[in-house]
Amino acid sequence: MADQAPRPAREFVVEADGGSRGNPGPAGYGAVVLDPVTGEALVEAAEYLGVVTNNVAEYRGLLAGLRAAAELDPDATVHVRMDSKLVVEQMSGRWKIKHPDMKPLAAEAARVFPPGRVTYEWIPRASNKHADRLANEAMDAGARGEAWSPSDSTAELDAAAADRAAPAGRTAGSRRTGAASAVAPAGTEGGDGGEPAPDGGGAAAGEPLARAGRGRVDAASLGAGTRAATSTGASATGTSGAGAPATGAPGAGASATGTSGTGASATGTSGAGAPATGAPGTGAPATGAPGLGVAAETSGEADVRAAKVVASPGWGPPDMGAPATFVLLRHGETPLTPQKRFSGSGGSDPSLSPVGREQAERVAASLARRGTIEAVVASPLARTRETAGIVAARLGLEVAIEEGLRETDFGAWEGLTFGEVRERHPADLDAWLASPDAEPTGGGESFAATGTRIAATRDRLVAAYAGRTVLLVSHVTPIKTFVRLALGAPPESLFRMELSAASLSAVAYYADGGASVRLFNETSHLR
Repeated sequence: MADQAPRPAREFVVEADGGSRGNPGPAGYGAVVLDPVTGEALVEAAEYLGVVTNNVAEYRGLLAGLRAAAELDPDATVHVRMDSKLVVEQMSGRWKIKHPDMKPLAAEAARVFPPGRVTYEWIPRASNKHADRLANEAMDAGARGEAWSPSDSTAELDAAAADRAAPAGRTAGSRRTGAASAVAPAGTEGGDGGEPAPDGGGAAAGEPLARAGRGRVDAASLGAGTRAATSTGASATGTSGAGAPATGAPGAGASATGTSGTGASATGTSGAGAPATGAPGTGAPATGAPGLGVAAETSGEADVRAAKVVASPGWGPPDMGAPATFVLLRHGETPLTPQKRFSGSGGSDPSLSPVGREQAERVAASLARRGTIEAVVASPLARTRETAGIVAARLGLEVAIEEGLRETDFGAWEGLTFGEVRERHPADLDAWLASPDAEPTGGGESFAATGTRIAATRDRLVAAYAGRTVLLVSHVTPIKTFVRLALGAPPESLFRMELSAASLSAVAYYADGGASVRLFNETSHLR
């Protein structure tokens, strides 16, 4: 391709931990490098250190994680997440480093990337389970007189199991839920006499990068004590970022199934005065019980099956290969979006508004920084083609058009608000809300028909883009249907998901037919 733009530097998240059983005592560290878009674990590192302090082990974990990230891309920007307040504050420049054993380690860590390219964030220990488990594995191996072995590691599976065992109401797979860790802490915190710097100077901890459930990638080993990491499935509930809770009706404003719109509360009343029936178009509340949402399977059989689908090599079939990963981008706003009107494939086919074009520019910049997209495919409608064109131009890619990604046809409801549909076609609306087989007035497309179309489109694209990461630019109903099908959720789950304009979601598809939802309704790039 002529005049292709240079590939932008990538972004990584590094999570690291260290522990000492005795402080000082037998110690080890663990670190994992993650993709901030999909949450994929790209590299794991762990090592038994002999007898050192807890804080030294934590610094060694940080150093290993930064080096692993630099091996992947020396020009990357990195966001470090650790449960050691001491290391985070010292590396951010807010506390002085007084201990002689830690000064050289801190200086060495600061040299891995140029100043300004690494930010730091403190997280609770329960949110650092993967790195914590790696550190424990390294210490256990040392106690046996062995080196930590990547092929024997179950850290990722153990962390995912702890997420699945989180109490109800907490998002399985999330690093920010505060769920209790299912593994022993790597060690106890120990101070080294650090003090706040007089001027509070140094790099700010920085805004946390978006995270989601983890997925699997295949990569070559990056040296002793590290491995290209594979991972378990993810939560279907991502950071909403903007707009309403994800327990309301589909539609513009709330969960916007098949409509253009964002921002309305899915549990409040309709802005158009519609009754609380859970309809799309206005953000009206859902008719179902609050909090039902899309749930992960919890039975023992489901856990075993999920582990087999997304486990690392050595735990699953050796020929699984890298998945086809679909990063699902909803188009930016159109003039109909703030009006909360049905906007499918049978209406006026509006283009992006100035706000929508700005949203597309923002998501383009975010995806360019991450550097993971290998192809762009879009729905044939104007708003998706325009959004895809803006992103593809920034990435130096071309746009392929896929008819199957178009929005649902809402028939005679196109361009109307939910309240207007309720007034003009009450019986048809009630039937549509009650059954996925019901069509909108005037011969529109049912949700059941949309599901059949999206399943066929999914199969074609998985075959065409096996092992690659592809941006699919589509609409509310298709994107939520991709997620619903991946989870095996019922059709009514469409009414219990929110999808904002210009939001990102992600699903990975494996060679054995398994799927893993890695991200949903991520909008941090718009803030």
